[in-house]
Amino acid sequence: MTGYVEKTGTTIAEAGAGEVRGIHVKTPWMRHVLTFLMVMGPGLIVMEADNDAGAVSTYVQGGAQYGTHLLWLLLFLLPCTYFVQEMVVRLGIATGKGHAAMIYQRFGKWWGLFSFLDLQVLNLLTLVTEFAAIALASRGLGIPPAVGVTVAAVGMIGIVATGSYRRWERAVVVLCLLDLYWLFMAFRLSPSMHEVLHNTLIPSAPAGGLTQNYVFLVIATVGTTIAPWQLFFQQSCIADKRLRFADLNWSQLDTFVGACYTIAVAGCMVLVGNYARVHGISFEDPAQMANALLGLTGNAVRLGILLLMINAALLGTTAISLSSAWAYGEVKGLPHSLEFGPREAPGFYTIYLVCVVLAAVVVLIPNAPLQLIILSVQVLAGIMLPSAIIFLQLLLNDRELLGDKFANRRWNNVVNWTMIVILFALSLVLAVQVIAPNLVPTKIG
Repeated sequence: MTGYVEKTGTTIAEAGAGEVRGIHVKTPWMRHVLTFLMVMGPGLIVMEADNDAGAVSTYVQGGAQYGTHLLWLLLFLLPCTYFVQEMVVRLGIATGKGHAAMIYQRFGKWWGLFSFLDLQVLNLLTLVTEFAAIALASRGLGIPPAVGVTVAAVGMIGIVATGSYRRWERAVVVLCLLDLYWLFMAFRLSPSMHEVLHNTLIPSAPAGGLTQNYVFLVIATVGTTIAPWQLFFQQSCIADKRLRFADLNWSQLDTFVGACYTIAVAGCMVLVGNYARVHGISFEDPAQMANALLGLTGNAVRLGILLLMINAALLGTTAISLSSAWAYGEVKGLPHSLEFGPREAPGFYTIYLVCVVLAAVVVLIPNAPLQLIILSVQVLAGIMLPSAIIFLQLLLNDRELLGDKFANRRWNNVVNWTMIVILFALSLVLAVQVIAPNLVPTKIG
């Protein structure tokens, strides 16, 4: 059965995971609210999980270096993130299949294998950065990194092994909502509302002008906000939740709410970093910043930053690992649903387990080249993102597959191809900058 709702008189019945519950509703408005709450999940999770450990580091560093001058970029990225994932929603509901399965089906084995292997390599490297952040935050809390990483890995394995999509989704939604604490910290530490609104609505360059570092950070922010794994994750999530055609509008709303929430949280991270800049605090990672702020802000902000670093890494870990596991099950034709237990879908859970454990082990290796891995993630993400979106765009223009209702309209194609060109150019510049940092002049203009 599905995660949708059906109207039966004044009762909404939710069927899923072997249970049926009747909820008495008195008004159409309440019925709409309950319908949305039952459909909600994939959109919010895929968006907020992208505010992972790498995103925390990028946004905080952006605020620490350039204050509020990057807030306009986040506002610009809001429609970009929504339009990309909205295509995933339509494709997932129309086909009932995951993204990897659709690439294999429509483009053949070679392109399917190319996309699948790129995804697995990039995901594994990204997971290493997630556990690296957990290690840093654990050290900041006075917990041995080995203990923090091990506990996090066990928790991430346990959260998916319940044999219930609903239980997993509810647990992860709670993790998403914990990020509301960023809003509290930003409200406490932010500059004047006039400055925030001005730099959000009006693009502006920092005092030093368009330097190489500023342009690099702008591109890194774009790469952080839209990640290849999101395409695979949300479509497989929708398929696993078994959303129907009637759920399309609610799923689009779920994705839009998730995009707004994610951009708002990202903006709060920038404001926290800006507070460190205003007070002349330098740091190499958010964990160092948290401890440095202790004397100025008290323990509530310090603990908040450290714990939310871990929370961001946990969100990223479960979503990225699941995107790998779902993709593996889809291309191999094996059971691949959270509704199955480990005995019913051993291949699916094995891939999830391998992703989590291998990434955790790499982080705990003494003198592991974590910085090299982080740079590799940036380059691979930059290379893979445009090609992944091109596959998505081509699939959404296949009217034989989707029909007129779910296929792209003319305005969709204009917006999407424009974004693809921009993302491709920015990703190319990012890759060149990482590989050959001296190739671009230190100041532009």
